[in-house]
Amino acid sequence: MVRDKMNRRDFVTAGALAAGALAGSAQAQNKAPSKAKAATQAQVPAQAKAPSTRNILNYNENMEYRRLGKTGLMISAVSLGGHWKRMEIELPKAVLPSHYDDSDFSYPSRPGFLQSRDRVMSRCIEVGMNYLDAMSGAEVMAYAQLLKGRRDKFYLGYAWWQKEVRFAQWRSASRLLQGLDENLKQAGLEYVDLWRIAMPMEGVPDLSELQRAEEAAIEGLSKAKQQGKVRHTGVSSHNHMWLKSLIEAYPKEIEVVIFPYTAGSKELPNDSLFDTIKENDVGMFGIKPFADNSLFAGDSSPNNPHAAEDDRRARMALRYILSNPAVTAPIPGLINVHQVDNAALAIRERRQLDLKEKAELEDATRQMWAQLHPGYEWLRNWEYV
Repeated sequence: MVRDKMNRRDFVTAGALAAGALAGSAQAQNKAPSKAKAATQAQVPAQAKAPSTRNILNYNENMEYRRLGKTGLMISAVSLGGHWKRMEIELPKAVLPSHYDDSDFSYPSRPGFLQSRDRVMSRCIEVGMNYLDAMSGAEVMAYAQLLKGRRDKFYLGYAWWQKEVRFAQWRSASRLLQGLDENLKQAGLEYVDLWRIAMPMEGVPDLSELQRAEEAAIEGLSKAKQQGKVRHTGVSSHNHMWLKSLIEAYPKEIEVVIFPYTAGSKELPNDSLFDTIKENDVGMFGIKPFADNSLFAGDSSPNNPHAAEDDRRARMALRYILSNPAVTAPIPGLINVHQVDNAALAIRERRQLDLKEKAELEDATRQMWAQLHPGYEWLRNWEYV
């Protein structure tokens, strides 16, 4: 049965945004945040409000930890995203695929790959990070190997989008649970801490099919939690209007949401997705903090002439994003130990940007929007959230 909150206008807007069209209320409300919200975003969550450090997984006194909404989990304020783009800065190009593909299961067999990822994860543990987000089959399989013997250091966020409701054949709870069972067995996992189903981005032909995907996801998440295969549940989406509607309709099942939140994103002054997140005590992870690396002037290699400038931009971006207390953590795909250390340094720096830093980041984000990589123009839809 189609729920009342999803009407034709919602579906049309959802479809347009999912297809990458620049539509919806984000652009209609293209305004700067109100003074009240700006003041709120400038505040740093008081560490004193955190529970006893005994309850924080992989606690490090130099890391900040934030409550992941109603899950109650305390999560490192910067965590590890599962993507491994730009691996060529760590490994010879000759051993890598010609282009990055998160459906490519060949990576673990490539010389040096697992060792490189192991170094990054080990350093994440050392600096106090405690959440790892894997969103594709290849990522789940790779990180499952690396988590052996240290599952007590990371919460594992899981999605296997190739076997989820992005595809019509997986739009039933029974098929989703079948896929989950198969995937956990294949990866050697007994459970995951968070199953966040990746909702469709495009190709949904009508409202009834959208509703079928939605209801299958919610039922699948609920049953998986009842069966003890997942501890917490949520969804990811590239459509903020749909996310808002999902949270309002299913506040019990939607414990966590994951969506793009970049160095250039801003909270809408009215009817923001963050209003719904706060009202329903939902945890939030932000992907694409650096807009698919479009924020940077260099190529991320350690010896490039823009390395110091780009490190600074990355830290300012993370500080800016974390000035929004509704954000639990950005989850950048960190490629080497240096990038882990740079992200951890951002946590120890002053949270609020000074006037010079604000001007510098604003200039960098103008360049970022202007030079988005092909295929990532849809990130503009997330300038206002």
